[in-house]
Amino acid sequence: MVNSADMSADNLTILKGDEVPLDGLAGKRVLLIGYGNQGAAHAKNLRDSGIDVTVCTRTVDRPAQDGFHLASLEDAASFDLIIIALPDDVQPEFVSTKLAPHLTAGTTVGFIHGFTMHFNLCSFAEGVGVVMVAPKGPGKTLRDTFKAGKGIPSLMAIHQENSTLTTRAIALGWAAGLGSNRAGVIETTFKDETETDLFGEQSIIVGGMLAMMKASYETLVEAGYPKHLAYIECCHEVKQVADLVYDKGIAHMLEAISDTAELGAYAAIGELDDETLRIKLRNLLATIQDGTFAKEMIEQNIPHMRETFRTSEIEQIGKEIRSLMPKGTDG
Repeated sequence: MVNSADMSADNLTILKGDEVPLDGLAGKRVLLIGYGNQGAAHAKNLRDSGIDVTVCTRTVDRPAQDGFHLASLEDAASFDLIIIALPDDVQPEFVSTKLAPHLTAGTTVGFIHGFTMHFNLCSFAEGVGVVMVAPKGPGKTLRDTFKAGKGIPSLMAIHQENSTLTTRAIALGWAAGLGSNRAGVIETTFKDETETDLFGEQSIIVGGMLAMMKASYETLVEAGYPKHLAYIECCHEVKQVADLVYDKGIAHMLEAISDTAELGAYAAIGELDDETLRIKLRNLLATIQDGTFAKEMIEQNIPHMRETFRTSEIEQIGKEIRSLMPKGTDG
């Protein structure tokens, strides 16, 4: 058995190997609701791990072609684990009005993100278990890594126990079936997973990255530099540096880049990372913690900008730059 490792900063428990047994799902039936990129990866990995998986989705062509049996919500009570792989904004109404009425004590409902439960957007009757297993990567990565004989880490949390007291065993079996026992399962809470995930998306992974790329590109263009050079330097090369951090960490990235780039980074950090930035980040976190963002998202009060970016100058220049790059390369 692999021993649990503790992260010294907060004693977060990481389980690996035999500490994440598949046994909790052995002989049990799983219903996967939703068949997008993440849902399909869960279904396929679990099936390949020997678990009996059925799919419930409005569009049946893909799961049927992939060889899955299909079921309706009326059959939900006959399953031991029901995994909800639907977008956060549609989950509250779906769970409350369509799923919950069909559930009975002993069933366990699984979420791949803690959003709906943490913000109390739905509830389940006593005796229905509620768990979360959240792989830290997109569906394609989850699937490709599993097929390669490896796994990606997952966060796991128990929100509510079922009447048979098997929620933890089921959650561990789910994580094992995804292949996360090969990498690590981090025990956490719905609250911590939800708030850190939303903050990361907004502050750096998507929101912060887009804001910095756009502002940097426009700064160079406004100063009279060629648009194509501005795009290459402020947008295209981001992946190369991010990949270095992803593979081996920040220190490795700093060792791998030029001395000029490294020293320039230190100068920029001193200029950009000031109290104004920290105030903005704290404000983002506050709107997540107090439920403001969740409310705005559910009520669809946040304007969509996809079309704005699609038709923007920076995107048109980007298409030209990408057309010049050999397929399958970063450069």
